[in-house]
Amino acid sequence: MNKPKIKVPFAPQWVLLIAILLPGMGQVVNNTPVKGLVMICFMVILGLITFNLAQPHISMVGKLAGGIFIYALSVMDAYYWAKYRWERFKIK
Repeated sequence: MNKPKIKVPFAPQWVLLIAILLPGMGQVVNNTPVKGLVMICFMVILGLITFNLAQPHISMVGKLAGGIFIYALSVMDAYYWAKYRWERFKIK
């Protein structure tokens, strides 16, 4: 009987780098593409909301704070799950 092939997960450091450079792609690399798409949609939506609600004298970072917040969450989430999958793979 043939053993099923186990797919080796990406190293967490690579997933972190990918997530930082390409928003939402960290989740895709972790095999959760729908989560990545949802993260990108929330980044855009909250970025637009905070941009339109911010006062004119606020900096661009402040105007895009909602999108930047979701971006930071998506990077942390991608690394967390990559680390989890990596540790689970090492145990097996």
